[in-house]
Amino acid sequence: MKRQLKPGDFGLTRIKGWTGIWVSLGQWLNGDASKYTHAFVVVDENYIIEAQPGGAVLTPLADYLERTDVVYSNFSLTQVERDRIVKRAQELEGVPYSFLDYVAIALVRLGIKADRVVDRVVSSGHLICSQLVTEVYESAGVYIFDNTPPWLVTPGDLANRLLELNSASTSNYGN
Repeated sequence: MKRQLKPGDFGLTRIKGWTGIWVSLGQWLNGDASKYTHAFVVVDENYIIEAQPGGAVLTPLADYLERTDVVYSNFSLTQVERDRIVKRAQELEGVPYSFLDYVAIALVRLGIKADRVVDRVVSSGHLICSQLVTEVYESAGVYIFDNTPPWLVTPGDLANRLLELNSASTSNYGN
């Protein structure tokens, strides 16, 4: 039986083609190689919002429902949190995408001081997909990561966090 998705849930999947190759390379360079290279937020029973190279767009949820390479978040969110996540996600429709974010993330993770690049990424008004997810969650008061700003989060980070949370919850069953 398939899990019932709710507005505010997020999904992770793999991007195909050249874009997927570039994102995979960016994640590998950042030290968080993962088979998941794309993230999106469920807006309602029909649509998701996702950051793509052309900007953040609403896409039919049906495009992802039958795919076997998609995992979904399983956070216990209140209705108020879900409503805030969806509202903020819809506000981000049309926000441009930026591959420069991956360069900035790599420089920070390598310990290279690149204030001008980081300032440009933070102030540019551009988003990568995982940043969109993290930002809309934080706008609702839900912090997926304790001390990581949204612009530093990759799809691989989100995937690793879900694995970490699932592992912690299943390890408590026997105690």
